[in-house]
Amino acid sequence: MASRGTTETSKLKQNLEEQLDRLVQQLQDLEECKDDLDADEYEETKKETLEQLREFNDSLQKIMSGNMTLVDEFSGMQLAIQAAISQAFKTPEVIRLFAKKQPGQLRTRLAEMDRDLIVGKLGRDLYTQQKVEILTALRKLGEKLTPEDENFLSTNAGAALSQFERAASDLGSGDKVFALASFEVEKVKQ
Repeated sequence: MASRGTTETSKLKQNLEEQLDRLVQQLQDLEECKDDLDADEYEETKKETLEQLREFNDSLQKIMSGNMTLVDEFSGMQLAIQAAISQAFKTPEVIRLFAKKQPGQLRTRLAEMDRDLIVGKLGRDLYTQQKVEILTALRKLGEKLTPEDENFLSTNAGAALSQFERAASDLGSGDKVFALASFEVEKVKQ
Protein backbone atom coordinates (compact mmCIF):
# COMPACT_ATOMS: atom_id res chain seq x y z
CA MET A 1 0.00 0.00 0.00
CA ALA A 2 2.91 2.37 0.61
CA SER A 3 3.83 2.24 -3.09
CA ARG A 4 0.63 4.17 -4.00
CA GLY A 5 0.44 2.31 -7.30
CA THR A 6 4.11 2.67 -8.23
CA THR A 7 4.69 -1.08 -8.19
CA GLU A 8 1.52 -1.71 -10.14
CA THR A 9 2.37 0.98 -12.69
CA SER A 10 5.85 -0.48 -13.07
CA LYS A 11 4.44 -3.97 -13.62
CA LEU A 12 1.86 -2.65 -16.11
CA LYS A 13 4.59 -0.85 -18.02
CA GLN A 14 6.75 -3.99 -18.07
CA ASN A 15 3.83 -6.10 -19.33
CA LEU A 16 3.00 -3.58 -22.05
CA GLU A 17 6.63 -3.39 -23.17
CA GLU A 18 6.77 -7.20 -23.33
CA GLN A 19 3.57 -7.29 -25.38
CA LEU A 20 4.91 -4.64 -27.77
CA ASP A 21 8.19 -6.60 -28.08
CA ARG A 22 6.25 -9.77 -28.86
CA LEU A 23 4.17 -8.10 -31.56
CA VAL A 24 7.16 -6.39 -33.15
CA GLN A 25 9.13 -9.66 -33.02
CA GLN A 26 6.16 -11.37 -34.68
CA LEU A 27 6.31 -8.81 -37.51
CA GLN A 28 10.06 -9.26 -37.84
CA ASP A 29 9.76 -13.06 -37.90
CA LEU A 30 7.04 -12.80 -40.51
CA GLU A 31 9.24 -10.66 -42.75
CA GLU A 32 12.16 -13.07 -42.33
CA CYS A 33 9.98 -16.08 -43.23
CA LYS A 34 8.12 -14.34 -46.05
CA ASP A 35 9.72 -16.54 -48.72
CA ASP A 36 8.71 -19.72 -46.86
CA LEU A 37 5.00 -18.79 -46.82
CA ASP A 38 2.52 -18.62 -49.66
CA ALA A 39 1.17 -15.14 -50.40
CA ASP A 40 -2.25 -15.72 -48.78
CA GLU A 41 -0.73 -17.13 -45.59
CA TYR A 42 1.72 -14.22 -45.38
CA GLU A 43 -0.99 -11.59 -45.92
CA GLU A 44 -3.37 -13.23 -43.42
CA THR A 45 -0.67 -13.49 -40.74
CA LYS A 46 0.44 -9.91 -41.32
CA LYS A 47 -3.19 -8.73 -41.19
CA GLU A 48 -3.71 -10.55 -37.87
CA THR A 49 -0.52 -9.07 -36.40
CA LEU A 50 -1.50 -5.55 -37.46
CA GLU A 51 -4.95 -6.12 -35.92
CA GLN A 52 -3.25 -7.13 -32.66
CA LEU A 53 -1.18 -3.92 -32.84
CA ARG A 54 -4.37 -1.90 -33.36
CA GLU A 55 -5.97 -3.58 -30.34
CA PHE A 56 -2.84 -2.92 -28.30
CA ASN A 57 -2.95 0.71 -29.45
CA ASP A 58 -6.60 0.99 -28.37
CA SER A 59 -5.71 -0.41 -24.94
CA LEU A 60 -2.90 2.11 -24.56
CA GLN A 61 -5.25 4.94 -25.48
CA LYS A 62 -7.71 3.84 -22.80
CA ILE A 63 -4.96 3.62 -20.20
CA MET A 64 -3.56 7.00 -21.16
CA SER A 65 -6.91 8.76 -21.15
CA GLY A 66 -7.74 7.46 -17.69
CA ASN A 67 -4.48 8.29 -15.94
CA MET A 68 -2.48 11.31 -17.02
CA THR A 69 0.61 10.16 -15.11
CA LEU A 70 0.99 7.32 -17.63
CA VAL A 71 1.05 9.62 -20.66
CA ASP A 72 4.76 10.44 -20.45
CA GLU A 73 5.66 6.82 -19.77
CA PHE A 74 3.77 5.50 -22.78
CA SER A 75 4.20 8.27 -25.35
CA GLY A 76 7.19 6.51 -26.92
CA MET A 77 5.26 3.27 -27.23
CA GLN A 78 2.28 5.15 -28.66
CA LEU A 79 4.45 6.76 -31.34
CA ALA A 80 6.08 3.43 -32.17
CA ILE A 81 2.70 1.77 -32.60
CA GLN A 82 1.45 4.65 -34.71
CA ALA A 83 4.54 4.32 -36.89
CA ALA A 84 4.01 0.58 -37.28
CA ILE A 85 0.37 1.02 -38.20
CA SER A 86 1.03 3.78 -40.72
CA GLN A 87 4.01 1.75 -41.93
CA ALA A 88 6.25 4.80 -41.78
CA PHE A 89 8.81 2.43 -40.36
CA LYS A 90 9.11 -0.83 -42.26
CA THR A 91 11.83 -2.33 -40.06
CA PRO A 92 10.54 -3.98 -36.86
CA GLU A 93 13.97 -3.70 -35.21
CA VAL A 94 13.92 0.09 -35.64
CA ILE A 95 10.38 0.24 -34.21
CA ARG A 96 11.51 -1.76 -31.16
CA LEU A 97 14.63 0.35 -30.51
CA PHE A 98 12.63 3.56 -30.97
CA ALA A 99 9.90 2.39 -28.58
CA LYS A 100 12.51 1.49 -25.97
CA LYS A 101 14.27 4.84 -26.48
CA GLN A 102 17.64 3.27 -27.29
CA PRO A 103 19.56 5.76 -29.44
CA GLY A 104 22.89 4.02 -28.76
CA GLN A 105 21.64 0.77 -30.21
CA LEU A 106 20.12 2.63 -33.17
CA ARG A 107 23.53 4.20 -33.87
CA THR A 108 25.18 0.76 -33.57
CA ARG A 109 22.68 -0.64 -36.07
CA LEU A 110 23.46 2.25 -38.42
CA ALA A 111 27.21 1.51 -38.21
CA GLU A 112 26.53 -2.18 -38.94
CA MET A 113 24.48 -1.20 -41.98
CA ASP A 114 27.28 1.07 -43.25
CA ARG A 115 29.67 -1.88 -42.99
CA ASP A 116 27.21 -4.26 -44.66
CA LEU A 117 26.71 -1.84 -47.54
CA ILE A 118 30.46 -1.55 -48.12
CA VAL A 119 31.00 -5.33 -48.17
CA GLY A 120 27.97 -5.87 -50.41
CA LYS A 121 25.86 -7.69 -47.82
CA LEU A 122 23.10 -5.03 -47.96
CA GLY A 123 21.50 -3.55 -51.09
CA ARG A 124 21.42 0.21 -51.63
CA ASP A 125 17.59 0.47 -51.56
CA LEU A 126 17.19 -1.41 -48.29
CA TYR A 127 20.12 0.52 -46.82
CA THR A 128 18.51 3.85 -47.76
CA GLN A 129 15.11 2.86 -46.35
CA GLN A 130 16.53 1.65 -43.05
CA LYS A 131 18.95 4.55 -42.67
CA VAL A 132 16.09 7.02 -43.14
CA GLU A 133 14.06 5.17 -40.49
CA ILE A 134 16.96 5.12 -38.03
CA LEU A 135 17.83 8.79 -38.56
CA THR A 136 14.17 9.76 -38.13
CA ALA A 137 13.96 7.74 -34.91
CA LEU A 138 17.18 9.31 -33.61
CA ARG A 139 15.88 12.80 -34.38
CA LYS A 140 12.59 12.08 -32.58
CA LEU A 141 14.56 10.81 -29.58
CA GLY A 142 16.29 14.19 -29.42
CA GLU A 143 19.64 13.01 -30.76
CA LYS A 144 21.86 15.43 -32.66
CA LEU A 145 22.38 14.42 -36.30
CA THR A 146 25.43 15.34 -38.37
CA PRO A 147 24.91 17.74 -41.29
CA GLU A 148 25.54 14.77 -43.61
CA ASP A 149 22.81 12.75 -41.87
CA GLU A 150 20.40 15.70 -42.02
CA ASN A 151 21.11 16.07 -45.74
CA PHE A 152 20.63 12.31 -46.31
CA LEU A 153 17.34 12.44 -44.43
CA SER A 154 15.95 15.44 -46.29
CA THR A 155 16.98 13.91 -49.64
CA ASN A 156 15.56 10.43 -48.99
CA ALA A 157 12.62 10.79 -46.56
CA GLY A 158 9.31 9.65 -48.03
CA ALA A 159 5.77 10.85 -47.49
CA ALA A 160 5.02 8.35 -44.71
CA LEU A 161 8.02 9.47 -42.66
CA SER A 162 7.18 13.12 -43.31
CA GLN A 163 3.66 12.51 -41.98
CA PHE A 164 5.12 10.80 -38.92
CA GLU A 165 7.54 13.71 -38.39
CA ARG A 166 4.71 16.28 -38.58
CA ALA A 167 2.54 14.35 -36.15
CA ALA A 168 5.35 13.79 -33.69
CA SER A 169 6.48 17.42 -33.77
CA ASP A 170 2.90 18.60 -33.15
CA LEU A 171 2.73 16.19 -30.20
CA GLY A 172 1.75 18.65 -27.49
CA SER A 173 -0.31 16.54 -25.08
CA GLY A 174 -0.34 13.67 -27.53
CA ASP A 175 -3.88 14.25 -28.78
CA LYS A 176 -2.81 14.90 -32.38
CA VAL A 177 -0.69 11.76 -32.55
CA PHE A 178 -3.55 9.74 -31.07
CA ALA A 179 -5.94 11.23 -33.61
CA LEU A 180 -3.53 10.42 -36.43
CA ALA A 181 -3.03 6.89 -35.12
CA SER A 182 -6.79 6.40 -34.94
CA PHE A 183 -7.16 7.73 -38.48
CA GLU A 184 -4.44 5.34 -39.70
CA VAL A 185 -6.10 2.42 -37.89
CA GLU A 186 -9.43 3.21 -39.53
CA LYS A 187 -7.77 3.56 -42.93
CA VAL A 188 -6.15 0.13 -42.56
CA LYS A 189 -9.48 -1.44 -41.54
CA GLN A 190 -11.16 -0.28 -44.77
